[in-house]
Amino acid sequence: MSYIEFYNLKEQPFSISVDNRFYYNSVQHAEALVHLKYAAEERKGFAVLVGKLGTGKTTLARRMLDELEESAYESALLIVIHSSVTSEWLLRKIAMQLGVEKPADGKTELLTQLYNRLVEIYDKGKKAVVLIDEAQMLQSKEVMEEVRGVLNIELDGNKLITFIFFGLEDLDKYLALDEPLKQRVAVRSELQCFTQTATEEYIKFRLQKAGAKKELFTKDALEAIHECTDGIPRLINTLCDNALLEGFLRKRDKISAEMIHEVASDLKMVAKQVERS
Repeated sequence: MSYIEFYNLKEQPFSISVDNRFYYNSVQHAEALVHLKYAAEERKGFAVLVGKLGTGKTTLARRMLDELEESAYESALLIVIHSSVTSEWLLRKIAMQLGVEKPADGKTELLTQLYNRLVEIYDKGKKAVVLIDEAQMLQSKEVMEEVRGVLNIELDGNKLITFIFFGLEDLDKYLALDEPLKQRVAVRSELQCFTQTATEEYIKFRLQKAGAKKELFTKDALEAIHECTDGIPRLINTLCDNALLEGFLRKRDKISAEMIHEVASDLKMVAKQVERS
């Protein structure tokens, strides 16, 4: 038996894997999504979303990609996995994701192919949108200049592509490597950590999605989770998952604040005194 059976759940409620079924549409996530979709809809060219580690940037990027209707958008999500990305690599990935067949090896030919594809998308009445996750990994002036160059592609006074960057707070530092690009940010949003209230609602939402029929955390435990995680969704998931496992091992019907603090200590999470709202 696992804690899933012990607590009569259908599945794990606190997996750290991105799963849109467990997307919690908090007020700030909803507002950020509205802003970013506005940038895409109105062809604003360049939008940015930043936030601390674990605040849900990747989840929001996946959600946005799912909500961009295929009938209106040609969209793609790129995830940057290392900081040695070159402008050629980025251009080739963008071209491939937007449907360019057999991208050329030379940058000039590649740009021509990308331009022709963007015009084709525009002529179909659709909008090209490229979401780039972990954008703080784009750490060279050359790459930022290349992004700006692609943003300059226009037709009939309309931008042919919109970039939306998702990254850590230091993304602003790397955008500043090319000041003209930084000035082109038309829409900017920032994700904050959850409040106490949002933390509690988030936990209850995920439990309900996983099939919970009763409360599994005491009120004090919910408060302790917020204090130990500072309201960061990824840490909330990790702490709650481990707490449910510990509760199962101890055969406890409900998780107490004392147990939360014990598990948090094992996970090296330090409780912080935060303002509750």
